[in-house]
Amino acid sequence: MADTKRLPLADGFPVLSELGFILRAPWRTGLFAYGFMFALVALTVFLLFSPSSDSSSPLLSGMVTSSSTADTYRSQLSSFFSFFFPNSSPSTATASASPPLPPSPNLSSPPSSYLSPRSENVSQPLVAKNHTPPPDLPSFPGRNHTIATTQPQAPNQTRNSSDPSTPSPPAKNDTVKAVESVPADNGILSNYTASLLKKHSNNNKTINTNSTVTVPVTGSTQEKVKDWAESLKKCDFFDGQWVKDDSYPLYKPGSCSLIDEQFNCVLNGRPDTDYHKLRWKPKDCDLPRLNGSDMLEMLRGKRLVFVGDSLNRNMWESLVCILRSSAKDQNNVYEVNGRQQFRGEASYSFIFRDYNCTVEFFVSPFLVREWEVPDKDGLKKETLRLDLVGQSCDQYKGADIIVFNTGHWWTHDKTSKGKDYYQEGSHVYGELNVLEAFRKALTTWARWVDANINPVKSLVFFRGYSETHFSGGQWNSGGQCDHEMQPIRNDTYLRQYPPKMVVLERVMKGMRTPVTYLNITRMTDYRKDGHPSIYRKRTPTAAERRSPLMFQDCSHWCLPGVPDAWNEILYAELLVKLNQKGQQGQPQQEKRPQ
Repeated sequence: MADTKRLPLADGFPVLSELGFILRAPWRTGLFAYGFMFALVALTVFLLFSPSSDSSSPLLSGMVTSSSTADTYRSQLSSFFSFFFPNSSPSTATASASPPLPPSPNLSSPPSSYLSPRSENVSQPLVAKNHTPPPDLPSFPGRNHTIATTQPQAPNQTRNSSDPSTPSPPAKNDTVKAVESVPADNGILSNYTASLLKKHSNNNKTINTNSTVTVPVTGSTQEKVKDWAESLKKCDFFDGQWVKDDSYPLYKPGSCSLIDEQFNCVLNGRPDTDYHKLRWKPKDCDLPRLNGSDMLEMLRGKRLVFVGDSLNRNMWESLVCILRSSAKDQNNVYEVNGRQQFRGEASYSFIFRDYNCTVEFFVSPFLVREWEVPDKDGLKKETLRLDLVGQSCDQYKGADIIVFNTGHWWTHDKTSKGKDYYQEGSHVYGELNVLEAFRKALTTWARWVDANINPVKSLVFFRGYSETHFSGGQWNSGGQCDHEMQPIRNDTYLRQYPPKMVVLERVMKGMRTPVTYLNITRMTDYRKDGHPSIYRKRTPTAAERRSPLMFQDCSHWCLPGVPDAWNEILYAELLVKLNQKGQQGQPQQEKRPQ
């Protein structure tokens, strides 16, 4: 053993001396020492030759990658501190740091700290959170999804996100906003058309489905936009059928406090709901679903005016509710005089302050002036001046869009019989056929339109006759429709086209001013299920309680309901006309001499 102690050292380590010490120790202690040494060597080899990029000990990683830059080292330290202090951030930044590379098309960028949730392996379009879709093109009825076409984004384009290295996925209810600029209109188009014609210059298209997808614009997409406009242009909006669509109505029943009690069938206790779930489908095209946000942009700085009887009030209230539900701030939508009921006054006007536009209604059930003359006993007698337009005409003649109607009041006893009622100048007709009186009245209206409305500034519409569905009587003689729960499906049960509307068409053909005829007569004839019937009041009178079925409204329409479809047609007509103006304006600009 003495010889062993005198052996020389091996590389400065007394190997044999240590070996002798171990051999003299109990065998269990030696076994433990060998095991400990083996485990230490194995752990060291593993850490040196198999470092993990996700390791929580970046200091060991730094031992291996000794050639890394100072920036990488600072990044490792940042990750190290973020593991223990996730809310802390580096106090300084390197001015010369390179901009982050764009994310891989197949992989999301790694999380910024080790405590952040793991990113999924899904690429997302670039979005700005809490944005609504730009008013570029109308939504189409489909399966409630939205496809927005945008120009592909360059890799070095700025992102609208708090983290520049990671694209932010849209929230569950967010929509994708196109990241591109709008080409200038070069002064070719009027202010009225500019907002909607940007849809075509942007080459954007929006369609309803269950998800939001971003598609790059290609030549084929541009052609589809043109084809869509042409398909609407050639489509007869009024030849079609009612189809069930569970995505309707356009606003939640009972949600619009602006609906008159007369039309608010849900709050008046109507139990069935199928009449809400029908939309009008023309045979040759799909009507664009009325997008309230788009239409408000269309109306920005404009006046839209309805003129006529209570059926136009029905349509007006429908549109006010649709637009109000889409307004940025509903507190900025109000009737100019603070009115909450819309019967009994000569006119009403809703202001959409955020859009600087108004949607108005002027009461003029005949479009010509109601008058009074003294009778033989010195009392006043009501007449209808067939030679004078309604008294309020000067208040709306400068509006940007005007929708006229008349019809229902011409069926009342006084007008239909025509005895001592119609007047021209100082002459009161002892008797005049109602169709002739109607022709005279519309001729007076047409001459006023030609003389007072500027067709370059204003678009003029005339909405046709809305059919009634009284059974067993008329509006004042016990007519009923409360048992009707489904629309007419067989065309043989439809009525003949009203003779008054034939007169209207002849008058409009002789006008200089273009008037678009909203011929809703046939489409309303199908809808015997859509009237308020007995659900026209919350608190019926004593007589109505005694005989509730004797007092029914089978003329007007529940809201939401049929008038919403009229407004969708109005929306489609406006889009077609704006597209036509855009196509007419551009060639004129090109033909100007240089």
